This record gives sequence, C-alpha cells and structure tokens, in this order.
Amino acid sequence: MDILHDLENRGLIQQTTDREALEKHLYENQVTLYCGFDPTADSLHIGHLLPITILKRFQRAGHKPIALIGGGTGMIGDPSGRSTERSLNEASVVHGYSERIKQQMAKLLDFDHGKNAAVARNNHDWLANMTIIDFLRDAGKHFGINYMLGKESVSARIEQGISFTEFSYMILQSLDFLKLYEQENCTLQIGGSDQWGNITAGMELIRRSRENEDEDINVFGLTMPLITKADGSKFGKTAGGSIWLDPEKTTPYEFYQFWINADDRDVMKFLRYFTFLEEDELNELQIELENNPEKRMAQKRLAEEMTIMVHSREALTQAQKITDSLFSGDLKQLSASDIEQSFKDVPTYEAPREDTGLIDLLVNASISSSKRQAREDIQNGAIYINGERHQDLQYVVSEADRIADQFTIIRRGKKKYFLVRFS
Repeated sequence: MDILHDLENRGLIQQTTDREALEKHLYENQVTLYCGFDPTADSLHIGHLLPITILKRFQRAGHKPIALIGGGTGMIGDPSGRSTERSLNEASVVHGYSERIKQQMAKLLDFDHGKNAAVARNNHDWLANMTIIDFLRDAGKHFGINYMLGKESVSARIEQGISFTEFSYMILQSLDFLKLYEQENCTLQIGGSDQWGNITAGMELIRRSRENEDEDINVFGLTMPLITKADGSKFGKTAGGSIWLDPEKTTPYEFYQFWINADDRDVMKFLRYFTFLEEDELNELQIELENNPEKRMAQKRLAEEMTIMVHSREALTQAQKITDSLFSGDLKQLSASDIEQSFKDVPTYEAPREDTGLIDLLVNASISSSKRQAREDIQNGAIYINGERHQDLQYVVSEADRIADQFTIIRRGKKKYFLVRFS
C-alpha cells in the first residue's frame, strides 16, 4: 500500500493540495518533506506525536523527513488556533527549549538511516540574520494584505485583535518552506489542520519568488486532523496537566497510564493514528474490544506500543510492574525508582528515621485529621501499610515497614494514597 492510501485508511489526512499530483510525485521520487515544531516549552508533548509519527511513516516509505525546530518563529508565536496573543520568551529561553526538543527528536526519528535519514534544521539559522529590508523586499512584497486577511489564522483573530508581530508569522513560516525548498529540495510540508493557511502561503511564496526561473515547481501541502476525544475533553490533557515526552515531567508510568485509560470509543482511532500495527492485528483488536471490552486488550496494546516508542522497552516493563503491583496491592515488590514514578503526585510526608506509633504517624502526616479519627480509621480497617491492612491501635511503624529503606506507602480507604519518605 502506498503512503497516501495508508494515511487515508488510518484517517490521518484532513486536506491535501492536488491529491493526484502528490500521489504521482511520491511514487516517482524520494520526496523530502518537513514539519515545524516551535519551542514553546522545554519538552514536546503528546500533541506533537501525530506529526512525528507521520514523518516516521513517510520515512518508512522511503522518503526523507526534516524536523524543523522553530528557533526563530518560536520568538514570534503562531496565532493559529489561539484567541489571545502569546507571551514572548527571551531569546536564551527559546534557544534552550530548541536544544531540548532537538535531543528529543533524535530519539523519535531515525537520523542514521542512509539516503533517507531524517534531518533536524532550525529556522533561526536563516531568520535571525535577515534584515527588515530583506524581509520586506524579498518576502513581504509577495503577500497581499487581502490574501493574508483571508487566512483563517488571521481572520479568526481580527475581532479580538492581532499584533503585527503575530500577523507576520505566516510570512516567516512561508520563508521556512522556501529555504528548505532551496537548500534541501523539500517539496512537501505537513502539519495540523490549523496550519493549512500557513502551508499554502509557503507554497505560494515559492512559486512567486521563482516565477522567473526556468524550472518546474512541484510543491505540496498535507494536513492531519486535530485529535478529538469522545468525551469532549482535550487530547493530551489530564487533571495533572499536559502529558509530556520528557520522563522528568511525565514519568513513563504516567505516560503508560494515559494510554491504558483510553476510552473504548477512542482506542481504535488512537491505535490507527499512532501505532504501526498492521490492519490484520487492528481488526483482531477491534473484535476483541467489541466482544470483551472489560479485558482492555486494545488499550494495553496501545500503551505498550506508545511507551516503547517514546521511552523504551525497559520503561514499559517498569510501568507494567508498577501497574500490576498497584492492582494487586503487593507494593513491597516496588523499587525506590518505581515508587518515585508512581507516587510522584501523592501527598508526601518527610519523616525522621525512627520508630513511630501508627496513630501518631497518621496525624503527623495529615492522613487522619486527629488521633480520634486515626483510631477510627484503624479500627474500621481503612488503613493499609504497603498494601497490607493494619487494625492494631498499638502498631509501631518501624524499619521493617520501609521499602528500599526509604519509603512507606499508606493508603486510607480505597484510593487515597500517601507517601512517607524517611530521611
């Protein structure tokens, strides 16, 4: 199956320019394509995974992907999909973010793949030294105001107000396509559906700036759908915030849990979007989901594939171990690293390394509101230490209750976890 038909079967194409010509272009050539990633934070998040996965699909089909880091455009801010002006970061901050994102890209794309190895570029290289005269003469003259006002990224912001800075973003992104066309023979830009106006503007700039050249200009654009969830919530967001690709910001266990908790109504879509599973296996998972939804086999497969892709097989094994331990209540099998990951966001109490009566510990750690409440909690069987119920009012929490000699995990009721860290 050719790359376009594969993308269509997976529901990954929102719009293309000249579909028939693009199919012919991809069939007859090893095509260089790119997608831009503005460094607005020190890590990519799972919202970036869809364009990255599509770059990987093109690479597997023999084409050459470019991951363009917006070290220049990131200082301006893309108005697409926003109702308010972005806050501008300092240049040093954007440079730092750019380096972090470049390092993450190196783990997600194959940069050592022979003739179609991925390439990382940074648009700061050509935008930073461009003078305002060059910008206006070489690029600005090719953009009519009415043309720019007609683009959704601009028109949607007219009523709320848009600065000239963000208004000019379209031209800067168009320059990216032109520079990559000239320097890398890049003929295809991909992006989210909110980037359609910027992509087509880049194609127009290439044609206008080279209209006096004796060459055939074949450039194309392709957008993917914005991801929606069946329950109406925003994809990639949880109660704890964004799901990041940096394991220091979102642990592999948290990352694994995000995918394994996918709604039954979403999981097959996510499998088609994000994984490289073949159609036969996808069909089997669909049948299993319909017949035995309680087994969550599709969710488990999704979580496995995504955790390996972004982190590693070792990280997957650890995430599964943590999940199994929490489900079974056998918390003593967890290592210090496992506990750091799985209990990162639970209330934590720093305790001295000395034996402490359970009642006192519950009060000191704010697990129970008073000694009276602590006694009731213990007698009612609501207190668990490292997964085991304790109902002895005289129980003393000692070194024997420390996991890896560092932690004691206390659960009150069915779901309220607390971490005691001994120092």
